Amino acid sequence: MARSGGRARETAGRRPVVLSWSGGKDSAAALSALAADPRWRVARLMVTATREYGRSAMHGIRMELLTAQAEALGLPLDIVWLSREGGGAEYEAAVRARLAAYREAGIGHVAFGDVHLEDVRAYREELDRSAGLASLFPLWGRPPAELARETARTFRAVVVCVDTDQLAGSFCGREYDEAFLRDLPPGCDPLGERGEFHTFCYDGPGFARRVAFRRGETVLRDGRFQYADLVPPA
Repeated sequence: MARSGGRARETAGRRPVVLSWSGGKDSAAALSALAADPRWRVARLMVTATREYGRSAMHGIRMELLTAQAEALGLPLDIVWLSREGGGAEYEAAVRARLAAYREAGIGHVAFGDVHLEDVRAYREELDRSAGLASLFPLWGRPPAELARETARTFRAVVVCVDTDQLAGSFCGREYDEAFLRDLPPGCDPLGERGEFHTFCYDGPGFARRVAFRRGETVLRDGRFQYADLVPPA
């Protein structure tokens, strides 16, 4: 796969933006879209993580891998730590505090990899607005099937979490590729936009190198969510 190097260098005339980062394919696709847009320069990545587990809040990815991912992209990673038992109020307060710090540093926009869920977009916009920042959605409105095929061809990602109420647990641990998309049942969003599945992106445009990992155990949590643990290389 061709390498384009890191993205940390300054680009004259582009306004700085923070990208809300999950470590998954949609975040990577949003980063690539912003890099191609002459108006914006991604200055930092922001991820939420659970303190007790040392993993990203939604995808369950180990922070060591997210750190390695950010290093491969040449971007600083800011971690917003949340408690295991914390709810929406804790999340909003912690994120709002981080966003206020960005505003004070001269960053006026936060970008997201969302594609078509209006309620999710409205929530993000309101939270950003409350901290004095504007929101960007570089993938918004793209046809899901088209974007999914493009993403599967362009990036390398593995499915790390499946909501077994929406999709069979056997999809967990698979590569996010064209075979995966063909095997999805009718009605399943090929981007997993409704939470059917989450991914970890380990290679693609913007990566100076592939993020190394080995596969650990696959476990079912809360009787519903199937996780494939990715472990940093020994």
